[in-house]
Amino acid sequence: MLELKNVTKRFGDMIVLDDVSFAVQPQEFLCITGPSGAGKSTLISLIIGGDIATGGSIEIDGMDLRKVPRSALQLFRRRVGVVFQDYKLLDNRTVSENIAFPLEVCGAPDDVIRVRVPELLEQVGMTRHAGAFPRELSGGEKTRVAIARAIVHQPIIILADEPTGNVDPEQAKSILSLFKNIHEKGTTVILATHDATLVDKLQTRVIRLEDGKIVRDSVGGYYGSKGHSHTHAPAAKEQPEEKPAASEDAKTKKNETSKIRITSIGG
Repeated sequence: MLELKNVTKRFGDMIVLDDVSFAVQPQEFLCITGPSGAGKSTLISLIIGGDIATGGSIEIDGMDLRKVPRSALQLFRRRVGVVFQDYKLLDNRTVSENIAFPLEVCGAPDDVIRVRVPELLEQVGMTRHAGAFPRELSGGEKTRVAIARAIVHQPIIILADEPTGNVDPEQAKSILSLFKNIHEKGTTVILATHDATLVDKLQTRVIRLEDGKIVRDSVGGYYGSKGHSHTHAPAAKEQPEEKPAASEDAKTKKNETSKIRITSIGG
């Protein structure tokens, strides 16, 4: 579905992403975490084609973004839904009109828009706010509208940049349920967030960025799974097989349910 190979991004002399490599499988749910300035938002921008990597390659569904003509990039973006941290809603349009806008831009028939928009309003719980303007909405409500707009084209992958950054805990819980529902319908979901509570509730795959580098790629909560190290380290060299002692067998069986899979990135 998505593969980054040795991706680097510089702004002048500043390295924002440094040799980042990972792959995302179809219908996977991935959280990208890390402190502010770690490179999360830049990574999202590169994946959607909003910016160009300084080095390395990014492929989505087999397409190398470096080779996609700018004229064809808009068609590609219909397959990728995005929820921006600042929403990017149109202030002079209502909730319904904001959701309909991507359909209008691509020339969808009016009868399709009349059916699709109410469906999405109901899905994100915003039907009663259909005629409201963005300035009249709370942060959580704006996020819901942004989610509806992001999935209006039924994308194969949806990316969200800090979707719970401006909402209270109760709204965050509700927004998380929306993303789970979207994922259960077959869409690949990638959340960039530093919300530890959200990540802990998901207990899904987590990639952690620090200073533009991947320092962890494993399944678990925000701080990893209890009892395991989640540092992003290269795979160890193969050693000749050796039969463990009986006591070690017992330990292995005892810890069987807490095993995780650590893979080498870029190898």
